[in-house]
Parts: sequence; structure tokens; C-alpha cells
Amino acid sequence: MKESDKQKEFIRKYKRNKIKVVFIQIFILIGILLLWEVLAYKEVINSFITSCPSKIVNNIISLFVNDNLLYHIWVTASETLIAFFITLVVSLIFSLLIYRFKTFDKVIDPYLTILNSLPKVALGPLIIIWAGANIKSIVIMSLLISAIISIINIYNAFKSTDENKIKIIKSMGGNKLKVFTYVVLRDNYLK
Repeated sequence: MKESDKQKEFIRKYKRNKIKVVFIQIFILIGILLLWEVLAYKEVINSFITSCPSKIVNNIISLFVNDNLLYHIWVTASETLIAFFITLVVSLIFSLLIYRFKTFDKVIDPYLTILNSLPKVALGPLIIIWAGANIKSIVIMSLLISAIISIINIYNAFKSTDENKIKIIKSMGGNKLKVFTYVVLRDNYLK
């Protein structure tokens, strides 16, 4: 099938517009980095606190040359994965308990609301004091940041399961475990 002149013109305009958007995005990024570098160089901002692009690039090159970059990437990735899997397990268990036991939902709801509104990053120094400056404090901080919102989101997904599907499973003699595994969990996460 041949393209018409209007289709070709549309495709040309679309490609031009896409290139223009990417160019503007790159230009803005370069502008921000240059402004950041100049402000740090002129000591308008404290480069000890905010660093500057040249110091960051030099540090990355130094880590690469000294063969430490991959080690640091591995440490960060492993801490992230540990926190992710712990958050996943804790969130699923809590969400299941909240979904299954309505009294528990009523008891825990105000605490989840308070913990969700708490500025978790502000607790960083306290966590470092309590757990030490090691992997434990990083995992605890990650859990604080992600677990509460994960619990709320998973529970809301459980709650929004189609009631008709639940009724169908119950009408076929399905117990609460089958309703949960075949409808609630599968409908929301195992598609």
C-alpha cells in the first residue's frame, strides 16, 4: 500500500517535531549543568554540599581507574535488591492481613496514614545513629520510604477486585484461599 502525500508530510512533521523536542531537552540539560558548574566555581553555591558536574565526572573516572566503580555499583545494587525483596514480602503480608481482617484494617489505618505522611528522609540521621552507618541503615531507610506506600497500594488493589469474579468463585464452592489466589492475587498481579 502506497503512502499518500499527506501521510508522508505528517510523518516528516512528526519526525521533525520529535527531533526538535529531544534537541531542546538536551539543550536544557546542558544549560542546567553549565549553570550548576558556574555557580559552584563562583562559590555562589557551596560545592562541598551540592558538588559540581566536573567533580562528579572526575570522581567517576577516578573510581573507574582505581577499579572501585564496579564494586560500588554492586554494593548499591545489592542494597537496593535486598530492600526491594524485604519490602515486597512485608507489603504483601501486611496487605493480606489488612484485606483479610477488617478489624485489623480499622486498627492499623491511622498508623499507616501517620507513617505515610511522615517525612521519612528526615529520619535518616536517627536511623544512622540507631542502626549504624552500614547496610542495615540503608535497608531500613529504603523500607521506610517504600513499604508504607506499597502496603497502601497493594491493599487498594486487593480492595478494587471485581466483586462479580469473587461471587463466581464462591458460587462454585471456592473457599477464601481460592478466592484470594484465583481472583484477588491473580487479577491484580499475576496476569
